[in-house]
Amino acid sequence: MASNRPAPAAPFVPSQEQPETFGYGGYRTDEGPWEEWNPTEESIRPVRGRHRVAKQRGGLARSSTVLGVGVIAAVGAGGMASAQTGKPPVSISLPDLPNVGSLISDDEPAAETAATPLSDIGGTAVADSEDTGTATTTTADAGEALRTRIMAQAEQQQVQVDTKAQAATEAALAKQAQEAAAAAEKKAVEEAAAAKKAAEEEAAKKAEAERLAELARQYTLPTSSYTITSTFGQAGSMWSSGYHTGLDFAAPTGTLIKAVHTGTITEAGWAGSYGYRTILTLDDGTELWFCHQSSISVSVGQKVATGDVIGRVGATGNVTGPHLHLEVHPDGQAGGIDPMAWLRGKGLTP
Repeated sequence: MASNRPAPAAPFVPSQEQPETFGYGGYRTDEGPWEEWNPTEESIRPVRGRHRVAKQRGGLARSSTVLGVGVIAAVGAGGMASAQTGKPPVSISLPDLPNVGSLISDDEPAAETAATPLSDIGGTAVADSEDTGTATTTTADAGEALRTRIMAQAEQQQVQVDTKAQAATEAALAKQAQEAAAAAEKKAVEEAAAAKKAAEEEAAKKAEAERLAELARQYTLPTSSYTITSTFGQAGSMWSSGYHTGLDFAAPTGTLIKAVHTGTITEAGWAGSYGYRTILTLDDGTELWFCHQSSISVSVGQKVATGDVIGRVGATGNVTGPHLHLEVHPDGQAGGIDPMAWLRGKGLTP
């Protein structure tokens, strides 16, 4: 680094000899006595036109400031770059400061000098502006690059989180839609099954009605203008078995008795407590007993059809009044069944 020029020597005063030496050697008698020199502004004012020191108006201070800022920026950037890349630190060389001679001007008393700019260090260059005196950054430093990288990574992570959350939401919505579709499909299947069952039941009812209608054309009630007075299973002391074994149609004496269905007469005559009785055996083996008749119109072995007259209502046997006592014995068995239910099974309503 260059040094400043030495100040001009003080005038020689022989009478003021100093006891101590000054300079590079000891006191020399041939140079004369020395006296203490206290320079003042008046004593060092140069002759106009030669060796005049220009007043410094901030040029050196401004250059020093720029130099300090540049050094700090360079050192900071170099250290940050070393921390990021792991490379060895960059050596820094400082330019020589302008010497005092560069500040001396014979023509312009207020000349200003500019400091030499630092070289680019750590990706940052600093320049001195003669107009504004401010330092400007020409490239983004390593710290800004690191901050930008961190912000980009954070944004990328946030995007990943948002994407994952959106995917989870879409999966949940898809699952809900699938469950809703499955529930709707199940409900539709159940409704279809219920509708099918209802249709089948309706068809069964319709078929049964048609069957009963067809049977009704094949079967008929045993008499007309009647009143039901006693039903099957009714308890009482009037019956030897302790309960009623048939169905009673109360009607005036002489009312016609008809064959309920096509069959063969297997019995016709007196039957004790049953009075005059006629037994009609159907093709399936079921026996129909018509009791308490006043008269019989058929004979054993005779074939009859539905609605043919086989006798008349009477009050013979163990009775309290004229009526038709009807019993039903499937397969000719001794114990009978409820005639009301059997007639209803044939499409008839007593």
